[in-house]
Amino acid sequence: MTEIHTGKSCPIERTLAVIGQKWSVLIIRDLLSGKKRFCELLDSLTGISPRMLSMRLSSLESDALITKRSYTESPPRVEYALTKRGRDLHSIIKKMAQWGDQHT
Repeated sequence: MTEIHTGKSCPIERTLAVIGQKWSVLIIRDLLSGKKRFCELLDSLTGISPRMLSMRLSSLESDALITKRSYTESPPRVEYALTKRGRDLHSIIKKMAQWGDQHT
């Protein structure tokens, strides 16, 4: 098992700095199944506002967890997808789901 550090060298703290914001893990969860458009994400995340979704997507893009691809067509289309770095979170999210099934 990995040794658990505290303070600035703590890998858990560094991970939470990237994915610990509200909605971030749920957005990543939804993108694990493939590319999604903004409206698809908005529909799947009950309670999130369009503004908050836009902010979280920008944050995840800045952290290189997702990519945003814009298509020049009418009407304009934008798709979001996980990067390899984002897909690497799959096992963590799967474990979170298993824990939630067992303990809630």
